[in-house]
Amino acid sequence: MLDERDAAGPGREWPTGVPDATPPIRAAGGVVWRPADDPGVAAEGPDAARASCGGPLVCLVHRPRYGDWSLPKGKLEPGEHPLVAAVREVAEESDVRAVPQVRLTTVRYRSEGRPKVVDYWSMRAVAAGGFQPATEVDDVRWLGVDEAIRLVSYPHDAEVLAAFAALPPVTGTVALVRHAHAGKRATWSGPDTGRPLDARGWAQAHALAPLVAAVRPVRLLSASARRCVQTLDPAAALLDLPIEVDGDLDEPRPGQQPDECALAAAARLAALAATGESVGVCSQGKVIPGALARLSGRPDDFTTPKGGGWLLAFAGDRLLAGDRL
Repeated sequence: MLDERDAAGPGREWPTGVPDATPPIRAAGGVVWRPADDPGVAAEGPDAARASCGGPLVCLVHRPRYGDWSLPKGKLEPGEHPLVAAVREVAEESDVRAVPQVRLTTVRYRSEGRPKVVDYWSMRAVAAGGFQPATEVDDVRWLGVDEAIRLVSYPHDAEVLAAFAALPPVTGTVALVRHAHAGKRATWSGPDTGRPLDARGWAQAHALAPLVAAVRPVRLLSASARRCVQTLDPAAALLDLPIEVDGDLDEPRPGQQPDECALAAAARLAALAATGESVGVCSQGKVIPGALARLSGRPDDFTTPKGGGWLLAFAGDRLLAGDRL
């Protein structure tokens, strides 16, 4: 295998943990996969028979500039979130629309004398156009994972593929966000459920919209508080979807125990994920940590800031991974 540091230009290795004064180039991409029996996708290479027996096919691209086979990826645009960039770059390089699922290995190396950081996600292919060869990418192949590992030109791509291969099958994806900033409760004279987003909160809601849209949700669900519904408004407009209000996502009412709400929210999220479809959900700060702790079975810190969120990947009703957005 070649080393992409050399393929991209001269430079030394970027040692892990050693500070570098040069701002890194940020990039993102994905291991895009689809079932071997997906219509219109044919496996190539000697691993095709094994893939057709149940394993997924993954997408590799050929770059004529470097003469290499690699995972689809590309640089972030100014101000772009890595997850959004990963989905965009996959679509631009391979003409595949994909749903991100689990964050994989982050790769670090030098490119043209600068440090480079590439974030990768596993992604389920959900739509594809007719690929046309171009100057940046002139060929696309769908291969079984073992054959893809043998074909890629760089060791770090093989490592990312191996991390993907170690994952259990992902069946459902949820973009879970906490409502955006809504001022202080003490300054709002009406019922707390009616407290609206402030200017900062609307900016956060608009920033969240492309992240929610990246998972291509078929439904949007919100806790009943006004600030929760408003947080999903920009995403709803972007996706042309209605917002469904769901009381199972609400904070505790007077006299209600927090654990009771966490249990209800966890059960709701698991049920949504078990449908096998991607969904977008907005809940509240007193609900999300407890619900995720129950779903994960781990005492991790799931505190979520206002306007923050999680990319959740499920196998059936079981939470496999949670990636902070």
